[in-house]
Amino acid sequence: MTQREQQVVLVTGCSTGIGRALARELRAAGHRPFATARRVESIADLATEGIDTVRLDVNDGASIEAAVHAVRDRAGRIDVLINNAGVNIFGPLAETPLASLREVFETNVIGLVAVTQAVFPHMADRRSGLIVNVGSIVGLLPTPFAGSYCATKSAVHMLSEVLRMEVRPFGIDVVVVQPGGVRSNIAASGARDLERYRSERSRYQPVYEGIERRTYASQENPMPAEDFARELIALAFATPSPRMIRLGSGTDSLPRLAELPGEQRDAMLSAHYGLDALAK
Repeated sequence: MTQREQQVVLVTGCSTGIGRALARELRAAGHRPFATARRVESIADLATEGIDTVRLDVNDGASIEAAVHAVRDRAGRIDVLINNAGVNIFGPLAETPLASLREVFETNVIGLVAVTQAVFPHMADRRSGLIVNVGSIVGLLPTPFAGSYCATKSAVHMLSEVLRMEVRPFGIDVVVVQPGGVRSNIAASGARDLERYRSERSRYQPVYEGIERRTYASQENPMPAEDFARELIALAFATPSPRMIRLGSGTDSLPRLAELPGEQRDAMLSAHYGLDALAK
């Protein structure tokens, strides 16, 4: 097994957490990362460290095209795309604002495909490339109060499996990553509007503590983002490429929980997050 060397890597979602760590660890490993974010000022510190930065909003087609062209103009090619950008929103599906639900699907699924479509022709012309799609271990495990995130990450897993078959004839590999708990701001950012479920207007007010517990579950003893990024690069950049990578806390136990009989799994998760209280 060998490692890909001196790759030009476009990374989405670098303003915080995993994306930011990936940009730094890629540079430390001798690659040339292009760190991107919707607000380029949020990654200005990466630029001062010598990392190329580009504005890229995965929900804006013009921004995507401009970013891809910028990378090609500066580096001449794109060897690797890491689709890391993602958002989250917590709460019961029956009361989640549809605008918030659309935002999660647009960013985590449609945005990922949009960036992939923009990069694909350049990789296909060169008959070489690697696409790394960041899903989640909860794409395997349906957990209460995280339905939109679970669903979008499950979609990322399936899209990656299909994409792998479709782009392989062009010499392009696809790796799907299923992170467990990794230190990031995904919980804090997903907690926006959480107070709506503390209100008496919410039928889920009695289990607000369960909603809050689920919101911050991934940040209980999480893997440091720097360690995650370092290990991910070593694994994903190996040749031949792995089909799937699992890293982070819970990646041993949560898939086993997902494989339990449905009724048993539902009972365990409902009790853990307090849903049983609503039936009394």
